[in-house]
Amino acid sequence: MTAIKNAVLVMRDHFIPEAMLLIEDGKIVDFGEMRHKEIPEGCDVIDAKGLYVGPGFVDIHTHAGGKDLFRENPSRAAQVHLSHGTTTLFPALYFNMTTAEYLEEIELIRNTMKTPEGINIGGLYMEGPYLNPKFGAERESNPWTGPVDRKNYGPIVDAAWDIAHVWALAPERENILEFVEAVREKNPNAVFSVAHSEAAPNEIEALMPYGLRIGTHHTNATGDRVKYPECRGVCVDETVNYNREIYAEMICDSRGIHVDPYMLRLVRRMKGDDRVILISDAYTSDAPIPKGYEGVDDILFDYAEEIAGTKLTLDVACRNMIKHTGASLVDVFKFASYNPSRAVGLYDRGEIAVGKRADLVITDHKMNVNLVMIKGIRYELSALR
Repeated sequence: MTAIKNAVLVMRDHFIPEAMLLIEDGKIVDFGEMRHKEIPEGCDVIDAKGLYVGPGFVDIHTHAGGKDLFRENPSRAAQVHLSHGTTTLFPALYFNMTTAEYLEEIELIRNTMKTPEGINIGGLYMEGPYLNPKFGAERESNPWTGPVDRKNYGPIVDAAWDIAHVWALAPERENILEFVEAVREKNPNAVFSVAHSEAAPNEIEALMPYGLRIGTHHTNATGDRVKYPECRGVCVDETVNYNREIYAEMICDSRGIHVDPYMLRLVRRMKGDDRVILISDAYTSDAPIPKGYEGVDDILFDYAEEIAGTKLTLDVACRNMIKHTGASLVDVFKFASYNPSRAVGLYDRGEIAVGKRADLVITDHKMNVNLVMIKGIRYELSALR
């Protein structure tokens, strides 16, 4: 049994100061104020020294960790995220791969999940194959611009069905329902996300009964349906904002480039704090920083001088969210842990509660990570970084 003492526990909607928490067999078995609890004899005791103990971060959408893409070195990429408090992550496989390349990457991630280095890889986020070819970095190399065809997507669904938690798609693609039904036939619990899309509200809402409940990197790579030149159209962003059931993924960089700080605050007000998800959408690129973005150090660009992901980890995204929106530590832990775990159906983690997995992170008030645990096992940060 392990005990954490002298902690400020970060709950879903409040703090418990001067608290302790007990872990046994990888799960939380008790917690509360130290004055009302006793630490059993023989426990391995960790002194939090007044720091914050919250649920480990859950990053459902990331392509890389540090300098490594998951499709090239998933072990190293996963360890980088773990060192920053992410105890569950979904590598995102992008649409710029052929069927054969998808199969190769799915097998690579599946095998890495079985290793100690891949302990925090919880599955896959399929950012494709059927997105709108008008949107996204490297869209000039999109091999999926043709019709939805089972002979192309079938092997991918068969290979990834049990570890692919999220399938991102553009609802306006012709015959997209055929693809959705094929995925659900293999996995009735699959979650879908509207992504790289200019779909109208009715096209998006038509897929909600089939499990569409996420908006991929909200306000990024989305179009606009304009009926009249002098009027603003209604499209993906408005549909995500309007529908209570849909979670909004947010990329929160330091300058508010992916999502303007005012938009971050607006989305929080419209969606409510239980439907906002922070993601890193981390990537790698050696393309130069375009003119006008000098000094930007946490986002990336492609050779067309368009935004191509970030260098973020979720601890930094949380810090940025606090800065841009005035969110509290309680709020950002919800955005980075509880909400994403609920959105993808991982109900065994994402909060401090009896019976939940002891996936925990200890941070200071600036979200600097001091300790990380998965199923009650402590990982040395110096060995991960």
